[in-house]
Amino acid sequence: MARTIKNPKKAKRKNKGSKKGDVASSSSSVPTIQPRVWQPGVDELEEGEELQCDPSAYNSLHAFHIGWPCLSFDIVRDSLGSDRNDFPHTVYFVAGTQAEKPSWNSIGVFKVSNVSGKRRNLVPTKSAEDDPDMDAKSSDSEDSEDEEEGGPSAPVLQLRKVAHHGCVNRIRAMTQNPHICASWADSSHVQVWDFSSHLNALAESETDGVQGNSSVFNQAPLVNFRGHKDEGYAIDWSPVVAGRLVTGDCKNCIHLWEPASDSTWNVDPTPFVGHSASVEDLQWSPTEPHAFVSCSVDGTIAIWDIRLGKSPAASFKAHNADVNVISWNRQASCMLASGSDDGTFSIHDFRLLKDGNTVVAHFKYHKYPVTSIEWSPHEASTLAVSSSDNQLTIWDLSLEKDEEEEAEFKAQTKELVNAPQDLPPQLLFVHQGQKDLKELHWHAQIPGMIVSTAADGFNILMPSNIQSTLPSNG
Repeated sequence: MARTIKNPKKAKRKNKGSKKGDVASSSSSVPTIQPRVWQPGVDELEEGEELQCDPSAYNSLHAFHIGWPCLSFDIVRDSLGSDRNDFPHTVYFVAGTQAEKPSWNSIGVFKVSNVSGKRRNLVPTKSAEDDPDMDAKSSDSEDSEDEEEGGPSAPVLQLRKVAHHGCVNRIRAMTQNPHICASWADSSHVQVWDFSSHLNALAESETDGVQGNSSVFNQAPLVNFRGHKDEGYAIDWSPVVAGRLVTGDCKNCIHLWEPASDSTWNVDPTPFVGHSASVEDLQWSPTEPHAFVSCSVDGTIAIWDIRLGKSPAASFKAHNADVNVISWNRQASCMLASGSDDGTFSIHDFRLLKDGNTVVAHFKYHKYPVTSIEWSPHEASTLAVSSSDNQLTIWDLSLEKDEEEEAEFKAQTKELVNAPQDLPPQLLFVHQGQKDLKELHWHAQIPGMIVSTAADGFNILMPSNIQSTLPSNG
């Protein structure tokens, strides 16, 4: 699978369909033509037509970039509390760049504060005729959206850069000690970093003043492992054992890292080998300390127990093309999601492994390779998927088509719900507007928030039809 961004250039903000600038441009005028849902790869734009973002689809939507495109990033856990529902939000990230020259790369440690948003009703309870104040409320809502474009409600980005030679293929922050991060470089080196000084500086800094920081810090990594024979993308910290790490490369080798102290690791020089091609992704079990899974270009998924030697405990064919990404469900540990180069993604139930077929659901919605997949940390049946077709989709596997419910919804909204008839009923949301989507993550401490990275920068989004994103009344 080709992951690098071709001919990367300085990322610049563009007014695209789902960018913040378009969110702020809502209008109270009644459209003369009934809007319709546009399906990439299915519908074509006619001359004079253009795509527009529907701001009512989001509780919050913001776009930003840190300079060069970032192939990978991770959300850093913070001490601001769990299950945060009240706007504005503050979030911390680490991300690695894909610069034009190796010496121009860096790892960005950054904070985005004052992430604003609003509560939206899933279904309007009153029409304009029933509520004479509706127009005033709508105007107030639009005014608050206008503030997001550079006004007092605009998010503030504060950035600290750490020099990194070569592109960063993937980066992950440790769950238990978020200031410790591991990065895969295209130079075939895996490095572990301590970013505590940068995170502390960001936490203590004021949000007023200049957004970002042009200076680059020279910092040595805690560990620089050169044992891989090729570059790689697969890397994961154990959520059960602090400091335990696995890394996989494009040669098919997986190495186990065991923590020796808070700042040192022992890396087993003898690799785990069970795939016949590149190891694309790795995931530790959310409950078992010794188990992890891997996926490969060879189309298989392997299950490993580090106590049983260097061969997989089980392996099965998962897709008819490269298996690019996997995600182990932390709410339902028997479930694994996998995304393929052919655009499909599957849901596997490990309880069916003995029967020879683990697939319990298979989706063919996306037309191009799946680049990222991740289960929601708050809802066991919900996951998000990104693809090279420039779509980020959110799925709720518990949903089924209900014609009576649809009829009731149409009656409440008093308008035609004109979604395409052939969309899967599990498809909850489609986010567009980013070019060449690469990776997404749910925020574990802010229910309903998703962050994604693409060739043209980052998006922070909170869809309005995910109930867990709605702030509590107060």
